[in-house]
Amino acid sequence: MNLPPYLIFPETTEDEITLRQIEPGDLQDILEISYYDAIQATTVTQAAAMQAKIHENYSSGNSIHWGIASRATNKIVGTCGFYRGFDNAAGELGCVLLPQHQGKGYMTRAMTLAIHFGFTTIGLERIWAETDTDNRSAIKLLERLNFIKTGQPTNNNVVYELVKR
Repeated sequence: MNLPPYLIFPETTEDEITLRQIEPGDLQDILEISYYDAIQATTVTQAAAMQAKIHENYSSGNSIHWGIASRATNKIVGTCGFYRGFDNAAGELGCVLLPQHQGKGYMTRAMTLAIHFGFTTIGLERIWAETDTDNRSAIKLLERLNFIKTGQPTNNNVVYELVKR
């Protein structure tokens, strides 16, 4: 496997979006979706501290976290990435999108790029995602991307997986 960190932080792009590193100038734009360990940032200073922890995890080879930038504006509209390490050639894929950008296809594009990166660059054999059973949008997204539910929900969460072919 080819685990992070990489010599140059990887960017990946398609017609509408670029997955890129989050910069200090992006923090105000993503404050409402800045989380670490399920705790939301309420100030730019907290968001910066969370980004520092996220970068530490990346530098340790345990994650990669991208900002989803609109190619038209270069503004971050959401985030996605792999979290919690890469044990057994598997990675957990997570994502969050600013509410004003939902329903525009950004997350489908971002997750497609991240999945491709996970399988081809990192060398993952399995990608999984966990979401709340009430999060119909996330479940529809995962199913649209060919993820398969792995079992019965536990603690109001459901796990989906995608296995490399």
